[in-house]
Amino acid sequence: MTQPPFATLSTALAALGTALGFLAVELRADGYEQYVESVATASVLMFTTASLTVVTWVRYRRQLNSD
Repeated sequence: MTQPPFATLSTALAALGTALGFLAVELRADGYEQYVESVATASVLMFTTASLTVVTWVRYRRQLNSD
């Protein structure tokens, strides 16, 4: 059985969260205030999902080591 790509997934999600965070800052600087909150929320959601992916990865490895 191959290991699921947890590292790739969590890295990609964190990169997307970072890109969305920078986009939110740029939108605020350019005066598009109506979009800042939704883009910032999406950024936080990506970081949360990346964190939960890492937690899942740790639990998966722990399960493999206990078998």
